[in-house]
Amino acid sequence: MVSNGSTALLLIDVQQGFSNDAYWGGNWNNPQVLQHIEQLLAIFRDCALPVLHVKHNSTNPQSPLHISNPGNDFYAQAQPLQGEPVFPKTVNSGFIGTELEAFLRSKGIQRLVICGLTTNHCVSTTTRMAGNLGFDVFLIGDACATFNRMGPDGVTRPAEDVHRFALGDLHGEFCQVVNTNQVETLLNNWR
Repeated sequence: MVSNGSTALLLIDVQQGFSNDAYWGGNWNNPQVLQHIEQLLAIFRDCALPVLHVKHNSTNPQSPLHISNPGNDFYAQAQPLQGEPVFPKTVNSGFIGTELEAFLRSKGIQRLVICGLTTNHCVSTTTRMAGNLGFDVFLIGDACATFNRMGPDGVTRPAEDVHRFALGDLHGEFCQVVNTNQVETLLNNWR
């Protein structure tokens, strides 16, 4: 069994640029996402468990997440504290072009509790890779969010559907999807 001490919270792209609803497709599906992320941070920090941040530095100068734009900054609710590592990336996966995997292995972290933005893009890609790399992954469904998404058929799917389908694709294959209110019980069970 993986011990509680080898568990870390991994926040994906909790950045202000996602407030630009129209740029991403509109209809942000989970208005409570930042509140849930804040709760998770409090739980992990109170338990003195590792908190890790992934930050997207878009290579597109027009993107709100480009390093020259104010949207590249973390939301106030998810600001890293001193000593909490930040892994900058330029692609969807927090593992590609970063030291994330090497850091996790060096610290003996075997279980990841993941949350962030957006469910069907960087959260999904990072979760899939974490599962494929052999980490025990718990994705916090109500601490993730996404936007409307137009498919190749020209039909726009509502954000809530995109979110649910993304979680459904991940659950049981790459991770276990749970909600914020289950995390403290899980941490207690892992002791």
